[in-house]
Amino acid sequence: MKRAILIVLDSLGIGALPDAAKYGDDGAHTLDHIAAAMPEFKIPNLVKLGLGRIDGVTRIEKETNPIGAFGRLSELSTGKDTITGHWEIAGLYTEVPFKTFPVFPDEFMKAYEQAIGMETLGNYAASGTEIIETLGPDHEKTGKPIIYTSADSVFQIAANTAVIPLEKLYHLCEVAREMLVGDMQVGRVIARPYVLENGKRTRTSDRKDYAVSPSGKTILDQIKDAGKTVYAIGKISDIFNGQGVNISVHTESNLDGIEKTIEAMHGDFEGFLFTNLVDFDSKYGHRREPVGYGKAIEEFDEKLPEIMTAMKQDDILILCADHGNDPVHTGWDHTREHVPVLLYGKGVKPGVDLGTRKSFADISATIAEYLTVPKSEIGESFLKEILK
Repeated sequence: MKRAILIVLDSLGIGALPDAAKYGDDGAHTLDHIAAAMPEFKIPNLVKLGLGRIDGVTRIEKETNPIGAFGRLSELSTGKDTITGHWEIAGLYTEVPFKTFPVFPDEFMKAYEQAIGMETLGNYAASGTEIIETLGPDHEKTGKPIIYTSADSVFQIAANTAVIPLEKLYHLCEVAREMLVGDMQVGRVIARPYVLENGKRTRTSDRKDYAVSPSGKTILDQIKDAGKTVYAIGKISDIFNGQGVNISVHTESNLDGIEKTIEAMHGDFEGFLFTNLVDFDSKYGHRREPVGYGKAIEEFDEKLPEIMTAMKQDDILILCADHGNDPVHTGWDHTREHVPVLLYGKGVKPGVDLGTRKSFADISATIAEYLTVPKSEIGESFLKEILK
């Protein structure tokens, strides 16, 4: 009973792509810069898989006899956002990037405020943690929701759940999602709830993403259509707007996502287990906290043996990322970088160097061949290179 287990270490880039300068990201290297900020950085299990042997990784120990296959992937699509990265991993090419708005036009905001029956605050690009500190007091006094955006294609709504209850916040997002179409279409509308406790504003795990549907069939659709199971953990189902998903599980943190991944692996199903661990990106990359990011990687590394032990005979474990988010780069947005790919399993040849691949979609092509389902529109399988 074959299964592919894909864990996205959200935003763990490993060096600027050749066109990174066009995005203002020349010199970005999420992993190396984290390692440079942490002299005692210890990730022995990722090292054993071959992370330090990947082209362009310079600050991670190079294992002489890695137990996994390893390589790096280039992004073929235009952009550096979550949806573009995940869709390409799943086999879709995005030629025209999702539209971004430094601010949303007055005409749209007036129409939106009329639709929800209240005025709003903000409407500018900002860090989510910073804007709730800046505008939180006004929001809590007036009840007006906080609107903000970023270099990503997003319309984000932040609210204190004691002021705007969760279900109402979700409704505000649903209204925005219905309106943000055509020339105003954005990739995601995101609910950003927070609480105020002891004078501190903290975002909760009840974030919800309202994404556009994929532009075509993905590896998720191909696997589900073949009668196999697609098990989505974390924000995966949101990213694909539920398309191609059989089972979806919400997570509260990286650690919760890891535990729920292990729990799912102990079950009996054939198909695809797809997990996103978002804390790397949302808690540390965007907040430009290299040490916090590094500690989160160390936490994942400590749990990696438990993940590997839970694998069944015909499981293939794949680790990758969806873009970069260099925590020492300027600003607070994603960075356009190569991403790692690490593979492990009883049937995987150790020490295979896949070099630099042309597309994130090589992952979906490889999974398609392994599970004997049709491949998506892009991507070249490397299955024959890694199987014993």
